[in-house]
Amino acid sequence: MIGGALINGCRRSLLSPFNHNSIIKSISSTVSSSSRRRMAHYTSTAVNAPQTTKKPSSPIESNMIRILRNEIKYQIDYAPPHEPVTEFDRFSVEDRPGEQWITLRGKSGDDESIKIEATMFDGSVIAPEAGEDNLQLHISVLVDIWKGEGSDSMEFVCSAWPDSLEIQKVYVFRREESPVQPYMGPDIKNLNTKLRSGFYEFLKTRGVDDGLSEFLHEYMMNKDRIELIKWLRKVQSCIGK
Repeated sequence: MIGGALINGCRRSLLSPFNHNSIIKSISSTVSSSSRRRMAHYTSTAVNAPQTTKKPSSPIESNMIRILRNEIKYQIDYAPPHEPVTEFDRFSVEDRPGEQWITLRGKSGDDESIKIEATMFDGSVIAPEAGEDNLQLHISVLVDIWKGEGSDSMEFVCSAWPDSLEIQKVYVFRREESPVQPYMGPDIKNLNTKLRSGFYEFLKTRGVDDGLSEFLHEYMMNKDRIELIKWLRKVQSCIGK
């Protein structure tokens, strides 16, 4: 089950291959002129930082550096990334540069803390739509709700799709205890309709809903662009040394 990847991997995500072109087109079609100016500024200061490379020692290395340089220029020119946002709705957003996940933190009421951990895109499915195959990218999400010292934590293992949030598992644990193989509860789909609806409403009142899922997909599209360009530059730098 895709939604369990965040738990089974000790909250480390594995980024599976996916279609970069579909992401690029999605970004490009929604970028306003003012957004492009902000993107260009961020690209020039953060992503497009100068890299020091030495003279390559062979024609093969020279060719690789040329290919990488052209690819970096193409990626930046076609859909330049913008500076990651630091807030969404009631949550603060903590990016983790160089890592495949982010953390959101928020409050509900006076004593309830909410922590959300989300991977980058870690899977996909093909969903037929209007006679065409539509690629649906997947994000694993772990929602931790805690009411302070002495109380148990309730965690929701979820799947974030482009326009919807799907609960996979709900389990309760005590922070002071770390069982090797905790009981994760039943598959949420096997519960009766009223109980399932109750869990969704419980999360919705805390800002964890379809809107959050849409935000995560937009955020991860941009993060993927940033990480890809940084990776290309690191490879270029290594070959040039």
